[in-house]
Amino acid sequence: MSRSMKMPSRHKKPTAQNKPVRIFHGRMYFALQALAGAAWWLGTITLPALREATLGGLSPLLVAIVDVPLFVIGSALAALNFRWAVWVATAWTTLVALCMVIYATVTTEAGLGAVLMVAAAVGSVLAGTLMILGRIPSERLVTGPFAFRSSHTRVRSQLLIRTTIQIVVFWGLFLIVIPGIINSFEERWNLSVKFPILVIVAGFALLAFGTVLGVWSARTIANFGSGTPLPAAMAHHFVKRGPYAFVRNPMAIAGIVQGVAIGLFIGSWMVIAYAIAGSLLWNWLIRPHEEADLHQRFGAEYDDYAARVSCWIPTFSQADEDYDDEDEADADHAEVEHDHAAAEQDRAADIHVDADGARADRNDY
Repeated sequence: MSRSMKMPSRHKKPTAQNKPVRIFHGRMYFALQALAGAAWWLGTITLPALREATLGGLSPLLVAIVDVPLFVIGSALAALNFRWAVWVATAWTTLVALCMVIYATVTTEAGLGAVLMVAAAVGSVLAGTLMILGRIPSERLVTGPFAFRSSHTRVRSQLLIRTTIQIVVFWGLFLIVIPGIINSFEERWNLSVKFPILVIVAGFALLAFGTVLGVWSARTIANFGSGTPLPAAMAHHFVKRGPYAFVRNPMAIAGIVQGVAIGLFIGSWMVIAYAIAGSLLWNWLIRPHEEADLHQRFGAEYDDYAARVSCWIPTFSQADEDYDDEDEADADHAEVEHDHAAAEQDRAADIHVDADGARADRNDY
């Protein structure tokens, strides 16, 4: 089955019945944030080390005068479903996070406070969105250039070139540039932790494993799916071979492993946290849309595959639908025939254009 035409989706869109549940989750987050904030302020009073790590040279009294009512009490009122308190607590938390990042970067103090407030700001924004809108509009993340659509070409050589470019760009950004920036903040904020040499060696080994898995997955999509890993140039044919025969998201697993490996290799716990947090956000916000698109395009074929193959945990038991060596050879032959057919179509189109041009020249003559 190799359909690229869209089918009616059976995936349910968010319903009004789910809205109270999501609002409840947002309220629970703000309740926990209020308790954590109160516990943190109690700790800053009784534990000088905690006060120095999170506030640096800032006056606890001056900060508490503003932060306790806006952060602690504001979060508590948001948990009680006061909508205005949601706006106040979220806005204040975001502002404090920005100020703490600037303060820690300039003074090299209170780095832990900056990290905690950034995490609180992200949580407040997500929880506040749940309470105000009843859901997180994650569909906006897969629109425009990031919308799911099939590749414009099916020529294998072009797909391999595009896949290579995508790997270089995305891995360079998410595995080199961003981790480098995070690590520089970690060192500037005096939060670096020295990792044992065995951990660094393990990070290098994990990086090699994740890279091999990522390249294998990307080439499988290009060779057998006539597409690329990029959402804007997805596969035309459903792919359930190679690493996809064992797990549904090998590319995502490769990215997570690589991110964690980079953190281990350079000795940065913040990079490890970045990789784990990014994987959780991808799983909650992006993966449902990707799976809905696969169901919409491939229907029962994807449903059967999803029922047999786990999303994250590889299963190595052979199923009836798995390809044997003869199937692989037949598939390879079919792909070659497909490439020849695409090339013949291109040549036929060129001949047709040349013929039209010749007829036009004779008419002009």
